[in-house]
Amino acid sequence: MALRKYLSGTGLIGTLTSGYALLRGANAQKFTWRTGLGWVSWGITLALTIGTIIDIRNASRGRTVSEDSPIHGKEAKYYSPRDAEKELAKRRR
Repeated sequence: MALRKYLSGTGLIGTLTSGYALLRGANAQKFTWRTGLGWVSWGITLALTIGTIIDIRNASRGRTVSEDSPIHGKEAKYYSPRDAEKELAKRRR
């Protein structure tokens, strides 16, 4: 259940889908600046998606989230007492 909040996010699904489309299209055409720009754009999208996943994980454990995060101000939505307890237990060790 814990992975569901990450895997069902539209950002991750969209990133993987667009990466798959780029990969399929890479066979049919030669590498041009447009193709390179597409891959750079996909890399930036992947980085933003990973950053959001990290922010969601931090918010679910009661940690602070940076102000430029898309979930800033909505941390309570993602907070999980169970995840916070796990984090606290790890820190005690």
